[in-house]
Amino acid sequence: MNNRNFVRGMFLMAIAALFGGVATRYTVGTFGHSGPGLFPIMVSAFLFLIGLITAVRSFFVERLPVDYNVKNIAVILASLVGFALISEHLNMILGIVFMVFVSTLAGTSYSVVRNIKIAICLVAIAFAFKNLLGLNLPLY
Repeated sequence: MNNRNFVRGMFLMAIAALFGGVATRYTVGTFGHSGPGLFPIMVSAFLFLIGLITAVRSFFVERLPVDYNVKNIAVILASLVGFALISEHLNMILGIVFMVFVSTLAGTSYSVVRNIKIAICLVAIAFAFKNLLGLNLPLY
């Protein structure tokens, strides 16, 4: 089927089903005393619902052709791989900055100022995860 919105909805549902299926291996618990599987299952359910709405909506809006830009896919994959490698071997702050500056090469416009703002926000979120939630992130 050559309908970008339908493919987008199916892709979201597939990702949600994959992560939701993995999350069922963990105990869910209750809302009063949640287990480690409750949050991923809830997020997967919401993502699946968004994918379902997107797929159904695709039958009522104008069809957009599916087009793949191999260069953009390669740029995004390179930014993710670079983020993982830099975070593991150096630190996560440099990995976040690398990911932001490389991944925006796949867009239609490139702005250094915008990239700096995005990187600062993502680093602030990482610090919040580390300090407020107690996650063990290799930030520095």
